[in-house]
Amino acid sequence: MPDQLKICAVIPTFNNAGTLAGVLDGVSKHISEIIVVNDGSTDGTSEILAGSELPLTLVEFPKNKGKGAALKAGLRKARELGFDYALTIDSDGQHFPSDIPVFLAAIAEHPGALVLGSRNLQAENMPSGSTFANRFSNFWFTVQTAKKLPDTQTGFRAYPLRKLPCLGLLTRRYEAELELLVFSAWRGVKLVPVPVRVIYPEDRVTSFRPGADFTRISILNTILCVLAIIYGYPRMLINKMLCRTCVV
Repeated sequence: MPDQLKICAVIPTFNNAGTLAGVLDGVSKHISEIIVVNDGSTDGTSEILAGSELPLTLVEFPKNKGKGAALKAGLRKARELGFDYALTIDSDGQHFPSDIPVFLAAIAEHPGALVLGSRNLQAENMPSGSTFANRFSNFWFTVQTAKKLPDTQTGFRAYPLRKLPCLGLLTRRYEAELELLVFSAWRGVKLVPVPVRVIYPEDRVTSFRPGADFTRISILNTILCVLAIIYGYPRMLINKMLCRTCVV
């Protein structure tokens, strides 16, 4: 890892008191700087954060605003603190913090890339709804960017903060991660998938609402398809032409 790169972890959380402490402990073994965004939790999250012995940077919302808003606030705070990269991981325990070295190795090999955790969508424990939503999202991502990725829905990512698009997102909920991915592709940010493990315990607490969230994802995809025609593809074409000019 280049010595000059400053890397932090950004963890949005909402009512995940049962898994949050374990996630924080696991992440701290690999990344010492952790930003937690408490998205208006009403369980014991605030008490867990207040009692943590880890040197956390806290961003707290008095009321729930949605994962997209929490993610944006965390990334913005990471920028303000001068970090180059922000690794994001869900607080519900589905990700393995022990996979973080895979991200760090990818950053070292591909500086400036957006690194995405890629789950095995064929795994037996993968919920059928998540598998369908991911395939649906993957298809439209390819339509919007002419790029293929194995997993466009994962929240386990490493964002190059200096290359991210404006954080004035169109949406404040789960689909914000898709929006960030599409705009990053349009801006010419290299996208690097890495394999990660995932677990879905029966007692996992999730705020994902299949009907409402899938509807919003569909609406966002419609908007992004229109933007792809008037902005995305022209931007990618210009980027390609400029790269060719630089090479010559």
